[in-house]
Amino acid sequence: VQLQASGGGLVQAGGSLSLSCLASGTTFSNDAMGWFRQAPGKEREFVAAIRWSGGSPWYADSVKGRFTMSRDNAKKMVYLQMNSLKSEDTAVYYCAADPVGAVDDPEYNYWGQGTLVTVSS
Repeated sequence: VQLQASGGGLVQAGGSLSLSCLASGTTFSNDAMGWFRQAPGKEREFVAAIRWSGGSPWYADSVKGRFTMSRDNAKKMVYLQMNSLKSEDTAVYYCAADPVGAVDDPEYNYWGQGTLVTVSS
């Protein structure tokens, strides 16, 4: 599985951005996709995850009510709509595929290259 994330950029606090991730290639075990982020000097943290088979996405408490993750199975795309952005959302955002364990655990078999989101206050 190869992952290509896009959509990062610079936005003012309170603004919105949308991230996309294309999952090309196939793997039988890839049942979920996740978004993680890593701010400078901090560990990578869970943002959201979703299963290809359906069901509601999972969200970190810090983004609930502001971020929405969705998927398009036919296009093998996942999206992260980010609204009401805050300066603390500034980070490199990574999409990931095929979790080893829990979907909020940053142990995934495949990672995208990351896309930078900068929120100015």
